[in-house]
Parts: sequence; C-alpha cells; structure tokens
Amino acid sequence: MKLSAAVLAAAALGADAFMAPRPMGVARPTTSLSVSVSDLQGAQDMIDGILDEKNCGPVFVRLAWHDSGTYDKDVEGSSGACGSIRFDPEINHGANAGLAGAVAILEPVKEAFPDMSYADIFQMASARSIELAGGPKIDMVYGRVDATGSDDCAPEGNLPDGEAGDEGKYGGPGGTASTEDTTPFGHLRKVFYRMGFDDEGIVALSGAHTFGRAYADRSGLGAEKTKFTDGSKQVRVDGSEAKYTPGGSSWTEKWLVFDNSYFTTIPDEDADKELLKMSTDKTLFDDEGFKPFAENFRDDQDAFFESYAKAHKKLSELGSTFEGVSL
Repeated sequence: MKLSAAVLAAAALGADAFMAPRPMGVARPTTSLSVSVSDLQGAQDMIDGILDEKNCGPVFVRLAWHDSGTYDKDVEGSSGACGSIRFDPEINHGANAGLAGAVAILEPVKEAFPDMSYADIFQMASARSIELAGGPKIDMVYGRVDATGSDDCAPEGNLPDGEAGDEGKYGGPGGTASTEDTTPFGHLRKVFYRMGFDDEGIVALSGAHTFGRAYADRSGLGAEKTKFTDGSKQVRVDGSEAKYTPGGSSWTEKWLVFDNSYFTTIPDEDADKELLKMSTDKTLFDDEGFKPFAENFRDDQDAFFESYAKAHKKLSELGSTFEGVSL
C-alpha cells in the first residue's frame, strides 16, 4: 500500500519521542523490569483516564495487535508482543500507518511508570479498551521484556490484508513466511496459523472489528466518513455520549461498544450499506471451517466473549519473554 507524504511525515513526527529509548542493536535482556503491582494499578488507572477522555480504545487495540501479530511460531526468537513496533522501521510499515500517534498518547504512562515495559503498556491499553467498552475481562499477565532497538523489529509483511491487491492476491511473499493467497480464507489461515491460532481463534479475533473504524489513509480501506462516523452521536457502553474525530468507516453502528454486533451485521443483507464488509469479514460466513464459529458467535454473545478472551490473551503473549505479574 502506498502512503501519502503527509501520512509518512505525521508518523515520523509522532515517533520522535520513542524511536530510541535504548541502544540500537542490543539483544533483549533475559529478565524484565522490576514492575510492581502498584505500578500496574497506577498505569491502569492512567490508561483508563486516557480512554475516558479520548475514546481512543480502537487504536490501542490495533497498536497492541500489530505489535504481537508479527509473531511466527516457526522462527526462533521471533518478534511479537515485545514493544518493537515503537521502532523504525516497524512503526513505518504500511500496515502500521497512524500508530505512531497511539504510541505517543501512551508515552506519559511510560514516563510516570518507567519500570513498566512499553510492551506491557501497549497490551494493557488494549485489554482495558476491550473491557471498558463492554467486552470481556482479559486474564492478563504482565512483566514483558521490551525490544531494545530496530534489530528486534519484525520484517514487513506478516499482518493480514482486508482485501486483495491489484493482482487479485491477498498478502504477499514478504514477512517471515509468505501470506500470499488468492482467497481471503486461505490468506487468513496463513497469517494466523503462523501464529499458532486455529479457526475458532481466527473468527473470534475477527470479531474485534465490532469496535472501531477503518481509514483509507491507514489500511487503504474505508470511506472519508459515513452516517455513523460523521460526527453524529455515538454512545459508549455506559450510555454517555462520546466525543470523537469524524472519519472512516465502521463495521457496526455503535462502534465504540464491544459486543457481538459484528457477527450479526456481516451476514445481514439488509444491513446499512455504509457499514464496512471486507472480503476477509464475509469469508467467515462462507468458509466451511469458519462458518460454525461465526454463526455461534452471532447467536450467542457469551460464547463469543469466552472465545475472544482466550484468543486475545494468547495474542497478547506471543513472542514475549517475561516474569509474570498479574493485576
């Protein structure tokens, strides 16, 4: 995907504060920082305050996912949930457009609690975003060891596409292993099987599209704005009205609430045409391996939440080296 000069410039400016917190090219240490339960509680309270003020939960989820989602179970020492996304070149990969700003928003949390790793902060922000939006509580463990420089960055090409490229193919030959496929279901399996997920996990994690928006200048998909993202009223799970910057396309009408409405909307032919339905969304109800899980999550939100919580926890720990601390 080609990014505009403005997007690349914005990413570079937003990254200045966190591009080199430690010497470049130094291997990750074998022990974590001495994070305490009180640090974790303080950081959580601070993150909750940011979420309440900015309604930025969806971008925090995307940040954490893109950090951990580069993991390859077949590559020793693979990148993953280690905070490497804050470094160049990874932060400037095409799939990570817009995420430099998310890292910058969380920088004050690191400054206030320096014994917490960036990796922990990113994953905590994601889990809290899900829970505070009405989703399940994730059984998180903390104490992750941070990547220390660009040498720890994942190669570009490990993250999933929503639609096929100009040649009719999803993914590409890059990354740690090719994700290229002519079908959306084949592409999803190449991406997520590489991380160690099965079909249930793929469908459950896809359900997080119930939360947030897609932007053309970030993922290459989405409208400039829709009737659901044009600044008109959006409510949070507590019923309060949410302030937000207009723009993008959402998969669901109430895109700041985490529920199973993604699974009720995608197969609904009468759903509003301004809602986003990518090929990798629709394949969940077409592919025989994915379909039973998608239909179950459509009909049973509790079942979705149970599967999602397990998959999210697993994703948040991929490639991590840590001394576990629970909150």
